[in-house]
Amino acid sequence: MVGSRTLTALLGFAVSLAASVAAWYYFDTLLVFLFVPFVPLLFRRGNEAEPPPVRECPTCGFTTRNPSYDYCPRDGTDLDVRGDGTDRQ
Repeated sequence: MVGSRTLTALLGFAVSLAASVAAWYYFDTLLVFLFVPFVPLLFRRGNEAEPPPVRECPTCGFTTRNPSYDYCPRDGTDLDVRGDGTDRQ
């Protein structure tokens, strides 16, 4: 049986090809064959913004990237932004 990704790709290709043929018929140009397959790339989301910086508790070493944490959940100390951008495990 064909997987859902393969089926979606085939359906998208068929619709794109049908739209290309229709545009070629109505507008009498072959350039549509070059551009219509790339239309889905125009609607694709780009990479999300960089992740938030690592914030660290100077007292206990708690680290997080969650922007909703302003204070350390262990001792209530203000979290500082770590300069190296790495996480400790």
